[in-house]
Amino acid sequence: MSNTNTGGTAFPYGTAHADMTLRDYFAAKAMAQLMFTSPVVQDDARTTASWAYEYADAMLKAREV
Repeated sequence: MSNTNTGGTAFPYGTAHADMTLRDYFAAKAMAQLMFTSPVVQDDARTTASWAYEYADAMLKAREV
């Protein structure tokens, strides 16, 4: 994971979540939506988490353009 773009901190202004990366934040948002909209992934947490980070990585990549 050391080569993964984390996007830096999600909350840079001294909040309680200062250690959360932008990648983690994006993944959490994506995972919530995946779990809400797709009953298939609700039974497989590892797959859902993996997909969430794929979405997060895509969002970070889109920010580079």
